[in-house]
Amino acid sequence: MALNNTYDARPAQQETAVGAGVQILLLALLGTAIGMGPAGWVTGLVFAIATWAVLSRALHRSRLSTFGAANRVTLGRATLVGGVTALVADSFESAPPVSVLVGLTAVALVLDGVDGKVARRTGTSTALGARFDMEVDAFLILVLSVYVSMSLGPWVLLIGGMRYAFVAAARLAPWLNAPLPPSTARKTVAALQGILLLLAGADLLPYAGDLGVVLLALGLLVWSFGRDVLWLWRRSRMRAMVAAEVDEVLEASVGDVLVEATRAA
Repeated sequence: MALNNTYDARPAQQETAVGAGVQILLLALLGTAIGMGPAGWVTGLVFAIATWAVLSRALHRSRLSTFGAANRVTLGRATLVGGVTALVADSFESAPPVSVLVGLTAVALVLDGVDGKVARRTGTSTALGARFDMEVDAFLILVLSVYVSMSLGPWVLLIGGMRYAFVAAARLAPWLNAPLPPSTARKTVAALQGILLLLAGADLLPYAGDLGVVLLALGLLVWSFGRDVLWLWRRSRMRAMVAAEVDEVLEASVGDVLVEATRAA
C-alpha cells in the first residue's frame, strides 16, 4: 500500500491571505476614521503584501499543514503593527490622532504575551512561530523608534536598528549565530522596549521625561546585546581553544603511530 506523502500548504496559506485581507480592512477603517493620506495607504499595503508573501514562503519551506492558534494570534498582532506602521508613515505628512496610534500599539503589546502562552498550552510551539513572533516584535520596535525619533532626534533609531545590525554583523562574524541560553533578563528588556517607546510617543510626559524614558530603553538594550555578544564571543573562543587542543592531541597521536611504525619497520 503506497503512502501519501503529498504536502498540501493551501490550508495554512489561506489563513495568511485572510490576514492580508484583514490588514486592508483595518487600513480602510483607519482611512475613513482619520483621513489617512497616500503615504499611510501605500506603506500599509506594502506591509500587508510583504507579510503575506514572506509568511507564505516560510510556511511552504516549513511544510506546516495547519497555521495554529498561536500563529493566528501573532498574525493578528502583525495586522495591528501594520496599522501602526501606516499611521507612522502618515505622520510625516499630517499628525495622526495619538490616541489611535497608542491604542493599536497597546493592544499589539498585550497580545505579545498571549501567543507564547497559547503555543505552550496547545502544544503547537514551532520554530516558525517563534521566528514570526520575534520578527513582529522587532519591526514594531523599529516603527516606534521612527515615530519617537521625529521628536527626540535620529539617535532613537539605534533602538529599532540594533537587532537588525546584530543580524547583519552575524553574516560577517558567524560565531554570532550560535544559540543563546534562555534568559529572563533578555525577554524583559525586549518587552520593555515597546512599552517605553510607547510611553515616550504618547505625549504624556514633558520633553525631559520622554528623553529619560528613551535613554533608559537604549541603555537597557545596549546592556542586553552587549552581554549576549560577550557570551557568544567567549563561547567561540572556548570552542576554538578546545578544537586546537584536539588537533594537537590528534597530531601527537599520529606522530606516535608513525614513529612506532618506523621502528617496527
